[in-house]
Amino acid sequence: MSHNLFLLPLVFLALFPVVEPRLRQRYYSETCPNAETIVTFMMQKAMIKDPRSGASVMRFQFHDCFVNGCDASLLLDDTPTMLGEKLSLSNIDSLRSYDVIDWIKGALERTCPMTVSCADIIIMASRDAVVLVDLLKILFLIFSLSVQDLVALSGSHSIGNARCFSIVHRIYNQSDDGKPDPSIEPGFLKKLQELCPLGGDENVIGDLDFTPKTFDNEYFKDLVNGKGFLNSDETLFTNPQTREYVQRYSEDQSSFFKDFVEGMKKLGDLQSGRPGEIRKNCRVVNNPPPVNLMVRK
Repeated sequence: MSHNLFLLPLVFLALFPVVEPRLRQRYYSETCPNAETIVTFMMQKAMIKDPRSGASVMRFQFHDCFVNGCDASLLLDDTPTMLGEKLSLSNIDSLRSYDVIDWIKGALERTCPMTVSCADIIIMASRDAVVLVDLLKILFLIFSLSVQDLVALSGSHSIGNARCFSIVHRIYNQSDDGKPDPSIEPGFLKKLQELCPLGGDENVIGDLDFTPKTFDNEYFKDLVNGKGFLNSDETLFTNPQTREYVQRYSEDQSSFFKDFVEGMKKLGDLQSGRPGEIRKNCRVVNNPPPVNLMVRK
């Protein structure tokens, strides 16, 4: 379970009740005083090696916490008795850099064996992925997630890339009528079709916004101009329930930064406080169940 404070777009937001905050700052100040410093240092090295890892790691928190709370379950590999989350449709195309978490976990285990949870590593690494792109202040109010939180958290797509696999249907056959998504700006549609020709290599990557290495509000400006890369992104502007927030963030970057931090904090506290374990290896539970509990089909 996650204990460390910071905090990562999707509907069903109303299903999460307001809960008593359980996250604590400096949770490892006594048991592993250098934990946060180690995570930050390892994230710096990872992003120098591969700048895309920052965007990838930042998304881990959303994908982990939004499903049954922050328990680092998405890091688990498949076993004979359990199918993991890594190959699920929502994760296979958008999550990578699992090795970065392994790298960080290894460094922490050498310093503070069996002390820092895998869920907390995700949260600290996600925080640092944002801070290393652009400094954000941590605020301290915890509320239930809202539509506004949804839009703000979607701003995680301000950095990073996605594969052509994610948009081929959108740019050629959005409504199964042989036509592209009409919300795409014509000039941008031409660029997307050049990047991702029909029948071409769907592993080719494209930038999620026009400033893919800078955490800013360009993502929202692109949506307003019909230049969102993913269908789920552009929908935030075409949907009347979310358009107001997209418009606001496109005009006010500081407002986006503030609301993004608030959303990350709330997401990090979803269902916190449940019992968990400190895994020695983030890919494997410490005491896996007997092999005969489940048969893979």
